[in-house]
Amino acid sequence: MTRTLLFAAALLFSPLSTAQSYPTKSIRMVVGFSPGGGTDVTARAVAQEMSEALGQRVVIENRPGANGVIGSEVVAKSAADGYTILMVNSGHTVNPGMYAKLPYDTNRDFAPISLVVTLPNILVTHPSLPPKTFPEFVRFAKARPGAIHYGSGGHGASSHLAMELLKQVTKIEIAHVPYKSGGQSTAAILTGDVATSFNTIPSAVPHIKAGRLRAIGVSSLQRSKSVPDVPTIAEMGYPGFSANGMAGLVAPAGTPAEIINRLHAAVVKVLHLPSVQERFLTLGMDAVGNTPAEFAAFIKTDIDQWTNLTKKLKLTAQ
Repeated sequence: MTRTLLFAAALLFSPLSTAQSYPTKSIRMVVGFSPGGGTDVTARAVAQEMSEALGQRVVIENRPGANGVIGSEVVAKSAADGYTILMVNSGHTVNPGMYAKLPYDTNRDFAPISLVVTLPNILVTHPSLPPKTFPEFVRFAKARPGAIHYGSGGHGASSHLAMELLKQVTKIEIAHVPYKSGGQSTAAILTGDVATSFNTIPSAVPHIKAGRLRAIGVSSLQRSKSVPDVPTIAEMGYPGFSANGMAGLVAPAGTPAEIINRLHAAVVKVLHLPSVQERFLTLGMDAVGNTPAEFAAFIKTDIDQWTNLTKKLKLTAQ
C-alpha cells in the first residue's frame, strides 16, 4: 500500500471522519427516572423528533433510582462516542450537595449538550391568607415570624429548596411542613392546612383558575409562557432569584465536539417545532435550547447555588 493510500485509510478511520459520518446507528437516551414522570415525558417528546432530525432512532432507556444517580453513572462510564446520552433534571445539580460521595464527578464526567426546558415553580397561597401580592406576602410574613406554614414534597424536594432559597433572599421566617409527595403538599394547601407552597405550574393552574389558590409569583428569571400574567419574584424586588426545575441533555466527557454540535443542532431544531413548543407549554415548561457552553455555565452556577443551600440546611441523601 502506498504512503498516500495509508494516509487516506488513516483519515477514513480518524475521530474526525467518524464524527462527520455520525450517527450511523441508533442512539440510547438514558433517563434516570421511571416512565411517566416529567423527565421521562420530556425525554420522549424530544427523542421522537430527534430521531427524524438525526436520521437514526433515539431510544429511551429508563434507569431509575437515587434521584437520577444510577442513570447518570451508566452514562458517565459509557463510551464517549455519541451513542449514549443522558436526559438530566434538577437532581443533576442538587445531588452534588446532597450526597457525601457520588460515583462520578458532575462537572468533570459529562459534556453538556443543551438545556432543553426549564420548569418554573409558581408560588401560591391559600385564599384565606390576607396578602394578595408577593410584596404584601413578604411584609405580612416579616411581621409574623414563624406564624406562616408552607408545604413541600419532602426534604430536598424542589418545592422545599425553592422556598428555603426564598426565605434566604427575603429574610422571612416561615415554618416547613414536609409531606411525602408534591400531591400531598398540594392537597394540604387546598384544605388550608398550610398557607403557602411552591408548586409546579400544571398542578397549580386548575386550582388558581377555580379560585382555590392564589398565584403571587413565579420562580424563573423571565415570566413563564404558561402563566404570563403572573410576575416573577425577580421583577418584584429580588433580581436574580431563580429556583426552577429543568431538563437537559449531556453526553459522556470526551465526546468529540463535532458530535456534541451535531446533537445540539438536532435538539435546537426540535425545540423550534410548533408541536413540541405547544406540548411543553401544556406541561408548564419553557423550551430553551442554549449552547453547550451556556449549559455548562448554567450547571456550574446551579451546583454552587444548591450546594451552598443544602450544606446550610444540613440536607443529606443516603
